[in-house]
Amino acid sequence: MQDISRFRFTDGKPNLRRYHQARWDEPVIFELSQAGERGVLVPEVEVAIEAAGHDVLATLPAGMQRKDAPALPELSQNRTLRHYLRLSQENLGADFNVDVGQGTCTMKYNPKINEQLARAPKMSELHPLQHEDTVQGILQVMYAMEGVLKEVSGMDAINLQPRSGSHAIYANMAIIRAWHESRGEGAQRDEVITTIFSHPSDAACAKLMGYKVITLYPDENGYPDLEAMRAAVSPRTAALIITNPEDTGIFNPRIREWVDLAHSVGALTCYDQANANGLMGIARAREAGFDLCHFNLHKTFATPHACGGPAVGAMCVTEALAPFLPRPRVVQDGQRYRLDMGDDRSIGKVSAFLGTASIVLRAYAWVMNLGADGLREVSEIAVLNNNYMMAELLKIRGLTAPYAEGHRRIEQVRYSWAGLAADTGIHSDEIGIRAADFGTHYWTSHHPYVVPEPATIEPTEAYSRADLDEFVGIMRHIADEARQDPAKVKGAPYNCPIHKVQGDYLDDPARWAITWRAWQRKLREHGAA
Repeated sequence: MQDISRFRFTDGKPNLRRYHQARWDEPVIFELSQAGERGVLVPEVEVAIEAAGHDVLATLPAGMQRKDAPALPELSQNRTLRHYLRLSQENLGADFNVDVGQGTCTMKYNPKINEQLARAPKMSELHPLQHEDTVQGILQVMYAMEGVLKEVSGMDAINLQPRSGSHAIYANMAIIRAWHESRGEGAQRDEVITTIFSHPSDAACAKLMGYKVITLYPDENGYPDLEAMRAAVSPRTAALIITNPEDTGIFNPRIREWVDLAHSVGALTCYDQANANGLMGIARAREAGFDLCHFNLHKTFATPHACGGPAVGAMCVTEALAPFLPRPRVVQDGQRYRLDMGDDRSIGKVSAFLGTASIVLRAYAWVMNLGADGLREVSEIAVLNNNYMMAELLKIRGLTAPYAEGHRRIEQVRYSWAGLAADTGIHSDEIGIRAADFGTHYWTSHHPYVVPEPATIEPTEAYSRADLDEFVGIMRHIADEARQDPAKVKGAPYNCPIHKVQGDYLDDPARWAITWRAWQRKLREHGAA
């Protein structure tokens, strides 16, 4: 009898997996539709209910009423199940692979017991229009989660309405504008300062709010340039919004000087804490002097990332800015919780109802399981994992970590394959595609590519040393392939259900559509067979 397990490791580190993903020639669900086929028979309305009801369509304007029933796919239950299971087999995801390569997105394990809580009838059957007396449980959870975030951030007031991190940034920008307008300086303060390695959503949301954006670049060591900040601030500055650590993984040790400098000209300061997974229980926005910040519950607090939704971007502000938060807010009156609509200073609703309550429940369960010491340990392990991985990855010839040479990073690193590209002609995006052949992936970078041939990698605390070694082994193997057989890397993927996307398609709207029916209309318009 042969012990096959001995072939899985070399010198204590995992060998590359034999991997091949399922590939189904699966049509879109509309193509599978067959007239008359049913997955469920909807019961007819009972006579008594019909008599007691009313014509709901009568309340809709005529222009909003359909003339024909929607052309939905018609499939049996088993064919519907088969369709979606096949699609699920063609996906990579956090529960399938070592997902450390989704840099800046803090992909981590989402405990399944928390999923059970969120799907339990007591949560899933709540309706947002119920009277608040009937939803005291979830209001208590939301209030308690706000208390957790007050402690983690040091801030005085929290709001959980925004549906993503970017949404929270936008809402914080609305507060900044409302604050300056309340002081008669709204027109004067028309500039927002950020940095090139802060999250791009910081600049984008400021721009969307109507501000002129001043983007500062790093000094020669990769740290935000304080002298450039001194030159940028003025009485026109509305706010500084900055990510720290930045998306390079470099923490700005002089952040308090940046905040004080912005305050010296009357500006507000906003902390993008999308990269907070290495800071919980270690560093707080309040101690750095910030006026506003936000957390991504769907990342940092171990709830599903889900492509940005369902999600929660938690807004955190000082007492002076609390009246400007979105409404309603959850407040406690004795043993009862209620919704407070605030006053006219509020920026109003930024989301329907109170946001995504089930995500708040998942995050709260995660926090309560860990406790304060556990949250700090999360950050400590995330930092340890990141720096271990950096030490191992930098042993690969052709890969570097630009800036701050010899210094540690927090919970992620923006690497550069520029050396490998110069030697072999293999680019970072091609390495990412080849990585999919081994059941994993990585993300390159936000544009613009200030770091050449970038790869942003963030291990988080969720992965073991064996997981990290497996990912490093894949990167080492692909780098070796690039030197020995570059055509093989360029030809990837081989073991996946997808082919390479032809990038020129995205530049020609005539060649794509966002829905199946829109695509069918285009085919008819162009006379396609």
